[in-house]
Amino acid sequence: MGHQLVYRVAVDGKRPVSKTSRTSEFFAYPRRLTIAAVAFFMTSLAVPASYAQSSGPYAGMAGKWAGGGTVTLDDGSNERIRCRAVYDVAGAKMDMSLTCASDAYRFNLTANVVDQGGAIVGQWSETSRGITGSLQGRGGGGNFQVTAVTAGFNANIGLRTTGNKQSVSIRADSLFRAANISLSK
Repeated sequence: MGHQLVYRVAVDGKRPVSKTSRTSEFFAYPRRLTIAAVAFFMTSLAVPASYAQSSGPYAGMAGKWAGGGTVTLDDGSNERIRCRAVYDVAGAKMDMSLTCASDAYRFNLTANVVDQGGAIVGQWSETSRGITGSLQGRGGGGNFQVTAVTAGFNANIGLRTTGNKQSVSIRADSLFRAANISLSK
């Protein structure tokens, strides 16, 4: 038998296939298919979380952003500023931090907000000056109009997110009058 096997290999270039190897090939394909299906299913579980972030009230905002713009002070002077923003999105809740600085001016704005069916409510603070207050407004889909209020300070904040670009517009009634900021991811 061994001699016939060697002869067959020499003539055909193939080894004979035994029933056991056919059986293992039969079961190997479904096993590979099952592993591929499990891998696909596991990776698809990650999609709904990112989809929820991109389709919820804070659509496209999650992550780190950077850019610059201008700040207008009470005396009417303008200064160029550099900014960083971080948005931590979890369903209807969002924590954000916006830090901007120029050569002579700096502000650190943080906020914790909740979407209540298109109404945005929360708290904010400007940490470099030790000011805190409430925040309320409307918005969704990455676009918001809100008002930040505390004793002696009111500011209207507009935020618009389109793809990996974001614009922030702040209008206030104090030493800090306005800021126009453009950010990118």
